[in-house]
Formats: sequence, structure tokens, C-alpha cells
Amino acid sequence: MTLPHPELGAAWRAARPRPAGVHLDSAACSRQSARVLDAVAHHARHEAEVGGYVAQESAEMLLQQGRSVLAGLVGMAAADVSFTESASSSVRILLDAWPLPAGARVAVLPGEYHGNLAALVHHGLEPVALPADDLGRLDLDGTARLLRGKPPAAVHLTVVASHRGVVQPWVELSRLCRATGVPLVVDVAQALGQVDCDVPADAVYGTSRKWLAGPRGVGFLVTRPAFRAGLRPVQGDPDDALSYETHDAHVAGRVGLTLAVGEHLAAGPVAVRERLAGTGRAVRELVADVPGWTAVEPLDEPTASTTLTGPDVVIAHARLRAEHGVVTTLCLPARAPGELRQPVLRVAPHLDVTDADLATLAEALRAG
Repeated sequence: MTLPHPELGAAWRAARPRPAGVHLDSAACSRQSARVLDAVAHHARHEAEVGGYVAQESAEMLLQQGRSVLAGLVGMAAADVSFTESASSSVRILLDAWPLPAGARVAVLPGEYHGNLAALVHHGLEPVALPADDLGRLDLDGTARLLRGKPPAAVHLTVVASHRGVVQPWVELSRLCRATGVPLVVDVAQALGQVDCDVPADAVYGTSRKWLAGPRGVGFLVTRPAFRAGLRPVQGDPDDALSYETHDAHVAGRVGLTLAVGEHLAAGPVAVRERLAGTGRAVRELVADVPGWTAVEPLDEPTASTTLTGPDVVIAHARLRAEHGVVTTLCLPARAPGELRQPVLRVAPHLDVTDADLATLAEALRAG
């Protein structure tokens, strides 16, 4: 099979340490480039040389560039970006500062990630289900009726779910929310880097370690000024996005994220999305010829994440790694308790995947 933009695959491979096996798990954690790894290590060494706070001051211009490029990817400004530790910490920081009354209804998809649901419930909020089709894709007509009839206090949307590589129609949803005055909060943890996320929302949050191929332990929260004005941070100026940052932080990781986003931009986001979409299609085509295994996503879904149903998924996941060196993710029903009824196997290659890698996957699945 021929994947689009082969030059991107070659460059992505050349920039990274050689994998010890077949890495098809970028929806969990991508492989960082040698340059990103070196930048993180260099900053950590600099902290040891001059002290953590002095080292942070010396990196501030670079970190501001990181805020700027991250903001551009989600259609906001550098002054709107707060660095955090993860997507999960971002949503908690947001909910801590958002004075929604106890019992307020927050509309979510049936397939919402369990961690997001737990955060809503922990803050005394009531998740209510948005209408969706059998794939878990948002039903826009039903959502329009919901927002105009009995609008919730907010809508929380995960653009690409953790357990299913289906892209939600969030451009259209953002229009509905603007028209009805309902705040829209968007989780782009599984989307940014493989899906265009430059769409108006009130708050957007995500992580470094997935499709952006940055370090673990780094995330971001981006909030529009008008929305941020209604928040109440634990300390600091509510209008200042830096009030939502943790200051005793993994600054070296933030440096690494900045470089990783720069690499993403240098590769060309449109070309990256095209190659990743082609990779997802290639996986689904391969699996169609493997008896007993089925891809959940439509063939042309524009993501590199594919979830598979098949015989003994739990055993197959363990066997893929132990016997064939193929790293994937096992998604148990608890990951999306409102939608997932049985375990699925998630396959998520990045730009550097090869035909041989995909052939190994197919052979391993056939071998049982």
C-alpha cells in the first residue's frame, strides 16, 4: 500500500530513536524526536547549573513562542494559553475556577471519557447526554433542539474519543452554541495534531504526549478572554491566563512541547493530517482481510486511530506485545462507560509507520 507524503514518514523516522518493536500506540503516547529529548535534558541540566527559576527565566522567550504556536492551532492568542500538566489537570483547573452552581447540567456525548465525567461529577455537576448516532457521532438536529429547548449550563465535547477514532462535527456544534449562548468547552487531547482544531470554542484543552509527540507530564488550557472573565482562579487575576498555570512545574517538559509543536508546524499540518488519515484507512483496509476482526470506524474516517473488535481482545492485546513486539492499547468498557460495551483494541500509528509495520500487525492478528 502507498501512504501519502512518504517524505514525512521518512523524516519522522529519521528524527527519532529506533523503536524497540512496532509502535502503534500514538493515541496513548507518541515517540519524541531526538531534538525534543535533547531540549528537555538540556533544560534539566541548566536547572542544575543555575537553579530552576533562573533557568525558567532564560527559557521564557521560548515558552512564549510555545504559547503562541499552540494558540494558533486552536484559533486563539498566546495570551489565552495556560500550561498545565495534562488534559486531565486542565479540565480540573477549569472546573475549579468556573462558578457553575451545584447541579448545573453539562451536556456531553454518550461516549465521554470516564475521567472527564468523573471531574464533572466531583464538582457537583450533572452530565446529560447529547443525542448521537450508532457510531457515537453527534446528532446536530437533536442537539439544536436540546440547546434551544432546555439549554444546559455548558456543552463539553471531546473531538475524537479515546476509545473510537470518530471526528465529531464540532464546527457545526460551535455555531449552535454561539447562536444559543451556551458555553462550549472542547477536549482536543486525541484530536490536536491529527485533526484541524481551529474552530471557535470558549475553552480548549489537551495534552503534549499524543499526536503532537511531545513529553509526558505537560498539557495546556486555552480560554477566550470573554469566557475567562467569568472564572475565579484560586489566586491571581482571572483575566490573566497565567493565573491558571502551575508554577512549580515541569518546565523542561514545556520546553519540549514547544519544540514538538514547532516540528509539527515544520512538517506542515495539512500534510500531516493527510498522511495520518491515509494511515488510518490503510489499517482498516488491512483488517478487512483478517478473519474475525472488524474496524469500528468507517473506512474514510480522517483519523489515524482505529478501534478493532475481534476474538479475545484482551488476550490478543497481550499477545501482540509479548509475541510480536506490537504496542497497541486495550480499551476496556470503563474508559467510556456510557457507550463502550465490550473491550476494543486501539491501533494508532504515527507518521513513521511503514508497510512492514502494518503487515506485522495483520500477520499477528491472523496468528491469533
